[in-house]
Amino acid sequence: MSGILITCALTGSIHTPSMSPYLPVTGAQIAEQGIAAARAGAAILHLHARDPADGRPSARPEHFMGFLPRLAAETDAVLNLSTGGSAVMTLDDRLAAPLQVAPEMASLNMGTMNFALYPMLARERDWLHDWERPFLEGTDDLVFKNTPRDIAHILTVLGRDRGTRFEFECYDLSHLTMLRHFADRGLIKPPFFIQFVFGVLGGMGPDPENLTHMVRIADKLFGDDYLFSVLAAGRFQMPLVSMAAAMGGHVRVGLEDNLTIARGQLARSNADQVAKIRDVVEALGRTVMPADAVRAMLGLKGADRVTI
Repeated sequence: MSGILITCALTGSIHTPSMSPYLPVTGAQIAEQGIAAARAGAAILHLHARDPADGRPSARPEHFMGFLPRLAAETDAVLNLSTGGSAVMTLDDRLAAPLQVAPEMASLNMGTMNFALYPMLARERDWLHDWERPFLEGTDDLVFKNTPRDIAHILTVLGRDRGTRFEFECYDLSHLTMLRHFADRGLIKPPFFIQFVFGVLGGMGPDPENLTHMVRIADKLFGDDYLFSVLAAGRFQMPLVSMAAAMGGHVRVGLEDNLTIARGQLARSNADQVAKIRDVVEALGRTVMPADAVRAMLGLKGADRVTI
């Protein structure tokens, strides 16, 4: 089998800090966990920022700069900045740091959708911050806005103007159709790196049949011009990404997507999850790709053209 790319998503807007004491929040914590994840085999680090004062998801460039310089200095990983941020942020907010940094890679959500996180409230827990429970409760009326105009804007100001390439996050079948639309408009060029996202209420369920169907349709729409990776939320993470690896795809793990390392056991770091999936994919006979090989495969511009 071909080499395999491991992405690690260090911290995000889905999980709140009180759900795990191991979720990195401060710039120092994110940097330390990113360095460890890269050493464990993650060639791409998918990055969100948080306000270190209260753990809220943040789009402020100064919060990103709390960890980006150290990651750039101490790893050779591809630094992939989120343009999704949080569904409650404006598009201008979401783009503030990527526009300043001009990263090699950025994530791009391919459609507007419901983004319902309130099922997390089913389990009793002690809240660390007063914003956490109301935030989750409010997601029963939350729309994550990513219109065609929004997508075209991001492709223009980041892709065309700054040379950033994209991880296209597809939460549903319609998002593949939208990606084909922008390819036909000439706003994106292959190879297309598609991240199939499973397990967020409002998107695809974490069913193996959904993964095989998404690959079938992507084959039809993009032929040999794409690569796919898989992320899955919560307890479905390891089963779905292991299936992706067995199918010849790539994988994403990390505490943004799943806080555990085994049933009922919290992962103590992002590197724990990277090491676990590395064992799985190597047992399948696949070789973990280093960052330089990933840059060549995806046609990235190189770390020397990033403003950090």
